[in-house]
Order: sequence, then C-alpha cells, then structure tokens
Amino acid sequence: MTESTATPSVSRWHARFRAMGPGIMMASAAVGGSHLIASTQAGALYGWQLALIIVLANLFKYPFFRFGPQYTLDTGKSLLEGYAEKGKIYVLAFFVLNVFATVVNTAAVGLLCAAILSFVLPGSWSVAVLSVAVLLSVVVILLVGPYRAVDGISKLIMISLTITTVLAVAIAASRGAAMQADFVEPSPWNLATLGFIVALMGWMPAPIEISAINSMWVAAKRQIDKVSYEDGLFDFNVGYIGTASLALVFLALGALVQYGSGEAVQMVGGAYIAQLINMYASTIGEWSRWLVAFIAFACMYGTTLTVVDGYSRTNMESFRLLTGGKHRSNRVLAVWVVLAAVFGLCMILFFKSATGPMLKFAMIASFVTTPVFAWLNLSLIGHTQHKPKPWLMWLAWVGLLYLSAFTVLFLLNQVGVLK
Repeated sequence: MTESTATPSVSRWHARFRAMGPGIMMASAAVGGSHLIASTQAGALYGWQLALIIVLANLFKYPFFRFGPQYTLDTGKSLLEGYAEKGKIYVLAFFVLNVFATVVNTAAVGLLCAAILSFVLPGSWSVAVLSVAVLLSVVVILLVGPYRAVDGISKLIMISLTITTVLAVAIAASRGAAMQADFVEPSPWNLATLGFIVALMGWMPAPIEISAINSMWVAAKRQIDKVSYEDGLFDFNVGYIGTASLALVFLALGALVQYGSGEAVQMVGGAYIAQLINMYASTIGEWSRWLVAFIAFACMYGTTLTVVDGYSRTNMESFRLLTGGKHRSNRVLAVWVVLAAVFGLCMILFFKSATGPMLKFAMIASFVTTPVFAWLNLSLIGHTQHKPKPWLMWLAWVGLLYLSAFTVLFLLNQVGVLK
C-alpha cells in the first residue's frame, strides 16, 4: 500500500518540476524596474505606507495574468491568436503598444544593467560600451538557444536573487531601521503622489502585456516537454506568488535602509541603484556592497534577457497574425531579437538623458492600458474548456473595476479636473 501511494506522488512532483519555466521567466522579467527600482523607492520614500497598494496591484492583476497561460494550456493557442479571433484591430493595438514598449523597456533595462556594471567594475568603463556588451551577450544567448537558454538562466537567477534578497533584508532588519529621531514621515495619500503610485502599479508585478508573452513561453515550453493543464498553472502560481512576495521584500529594503535616513532619494534608476548600494555598505557593512551589487545585477540582467526574448516573441506573433503568415521559426524570431537589441541600443546611445522619463512614461502607459487588455483576457477565458472558478471570476471583475477606477482618477487628474 505504501509503495503504490508514494510512486504517484514522486511522479506528480517530478512532472511539476519539469513543467516549471514560463512562470519563472515571467518572474525574472518582472523583478527589474518594478521591484528593484519602483518597490525599493516606494519603501525609501514612504516606508511601509504603500505596501497595501503593492498587495492590491498584485492581487487584482492576478486573474488577468493567469488567464494567459490558462488560455494557452486549454486551447493550445496563444493569447494573441485569441485577440485575432475577436478582431485584427486588437492585435494591431497590441502590436503598436508592444513595439513602443520593446524599444523603451529594452533601452531602460539594458542601461540600468550597464550602470550597475560601471559602478562595481574596476576602472573607468563607459556606460555606452557596457550597454553594448550587455545587449550583445543577451542576443548571443538567445540566438544560441532561444527558449532553453532563457529557461535555465532565469531559474538560476531567480533562486540566487531570492536567497540573497531575503538574506539582505534579514540583516537589515536585525540592525533596525535607519530612521532619524526627528524625521517627519511624508504621506503618499495626495494627488501630487498619484503619478508615482500609478507608475508603481503599472509594472506591478509586470506590464500587462507580459500575460501575452507568458502565453507564448507556455507554447514554447509545450513544444519541448509535455505540460499538463494543472502543472502549467502550478508553474504560473509559483512564479506569480514568488514575484508578488519579492515586491514586498524589495519594499522592505528601502524602508529599512533608506527611509528617514536623511539622504535624499535619487529618482533616476542608475543613480538610485548606486545610492542603494552605497547606503547598504554604510548601514550594514562594506562587505554588503558586493551582495547588493549582485542582487541588482542579477535582477536587471535576468530582466533584460527575458524582456528581449518575450517582446520579440510577441512582436513576431503579432506581425504574423496581422500579415497572414502561416509559420513561426527561430530564424524569424532571431530577426526580431536583433531588432529589439539594436533599437534599444540606439535609444541608449542617442536619447540617454530621456531614458528615465520615458521609462516612467512606459510604466504609466502600461497601467492606463491595463483595463483594456485585462478585459480582453477576461473575455477570452469564458470560451475555454476549463471554466474559471467563481472566486477567480469574482476577483477578476472586482479587479477590473479597481484598475479602471484608478485609471479614470489618474486621467482626470492629468487633465486638471481634480485639484
């Protein structure tokens, strides 16, 4: 009796481990700008006050991100194919937004990755040269093994990132908060802070288009391994819940190390990472400089790798659906990968000073478009074999209302209706 019950258990967990990949890659793509920068800045500026906003953003976006892999696991089609069945106008809208996001996000994450290297490497290295090196290495990895390479590297990075981040927070917590006795805590609950909050939610845990990217990764994974519906959703949940938890861990980094310390928080990504590393070195000890530098670099390199791969896949698929193409291939994907890297590098070289504002604009644009693609994902999942549980549908409708209301509030504030 014991042997007969043990075998299925081992088999089940072995199958689940083999199925893991797309969810971890999604997590790797998410922990760059939203976690290392936005979450940590939120903690540095407002302590724990925005923890609820981070929790609600992750909670209310959960159904719409889940519907991506769920739709592909159930139908064998990508979300983009589902969009196309509703009308090419949806694919065109996605393609236009996705191309913009590809260039801006590739430039932003590549630049941040290079900035970290310039800060920790000995000697005087140009950020432009290091940006070329980072994006070139990413392209080489993706051309050698488009899916397997990203899958394996993402798992390694996420395991290392989780261990080192939790370790850093534990050390910071044991030392106590850095808040000065006379520090007056600012309130984020005003219209002046609304732009920061919306940008924070826009990429929390990731831009909404990552749901379509994740469905493409699920399709690629199923070409390599047999992934069941249940195991595929298990992989997604591990990645999503892990990403949401890490967002709060990064918030803790800023709250424990920088909040109320008396030093102004840098809002430009590269400068902020350098400040964060210096603050850790002075607060926890000089030895921690390399620990935090590793966290930052692993975070941004993993994000750069998955961003270039994921956006290239969805650009390729969107273009195929718009032009009536029949086949996908690694050669076509390679072209889109190279284009993403080249145009991202061009933005770094020619518009370096504007990358910061454009990154914030991209984060806000992601949030503003979230209700549209959330509704599309919701409308598609109703026509699948595995119907979502009632609690999930309830959460989706409440989440859609929440995200739409916040979007309307932000837009009204932008046009001056609210004062």
